[in-house]
Amino acid sequence: MVDTHLGEAEVTMTDQELAARRAGGDERATHRSLARLGAVGALGGAVLLFVSTLLHPLESDPNAPRAAFAEYAADSLWVWSHLGQFVGFAVLGMALVALAGTFEPGRAAAWARIGLAGAVALIAVAAALQAVDGVALKAMVDRWAAATGGVRVLAFEAAFAVRQIEIGLASLLSLVSGLTLSVFGVAIVLSTRYPRWLGGIGLLGGLGTVAAGAAHASTGFSDLAMNLSMLASSVLLIWAILASVLMWRLVPRLAGHSDAALQRLDSESG
Repeated sequence: MVDTHLGEAEVTMTDQELAARRAGGDERATHRSLARLGAVGALGGAVLLFVSTLLHPLESDPNAPRAAFAEYAADSLWVWSHLGQFVGFAVLGMALVALAGTFEPGRAAAWARIGLAGAVALIAVAAALQAVDGVALKAMVDRWAAATGGVRVLAFEAAFAVRQIEIGLASLLSLVSGLTLSVFGVAIVLSTRYPRWLGGIGLLGGLGTVAAGAAHASTGFSDLAMNLSMLASSVLLIWAILASVLMWRLVPRLAGHSDAALQRLDSESG
């Protein structure tokens, strides 16, 4: 009777171990998929955002509304370039969500989980900004360009009001993006799966983007704000490309080792 119970216990333990191993394998498979999706998304989002920004007219001073509005009204690709910018931001935000799923348990994963809220907010604010800048402002400057007399004066004031809403959303997008990138930078610094220098670049780009957002809020599209924004955006795009490469290189490590071996590799790489 005792032997029978022991045999049943051994079978039960074997089943439990098998289920645990299957669960661990499923989790690793999920992490591998997230790493691949994050790698593709980070690179694709960075390229799309860069190309869409190149299509944006940049000859007129954005802080000189009459000259800027005339340039915007003449641009036939305005709506499409801004929709492209939104898709770029959205794909980068989804890449951050995928990145958050690749950290080892502990402090790094905790910070990454906080960063998830920022990634969702980033996509939402980017959508609001492009709705105002890419759609509403274009309609208003087209109306202003076609109007005459007193109607033209009123149309300019309406377009200028939309412009101020755009500035507010642009400043908030920079602040949200910068804070989110900074949080992920901290997560990477605390992680053993990514090099700390990647986290340092993320912190540098994040803080620079926060500074650009503060400048936008206080000075509009001034030279200071635009220069800070361009510099911080360049760092952000470089960071996204580097993160893409490192996430892709992480996939074989997530695939080829057990949990214990992976933890040991994490410790050794740190």
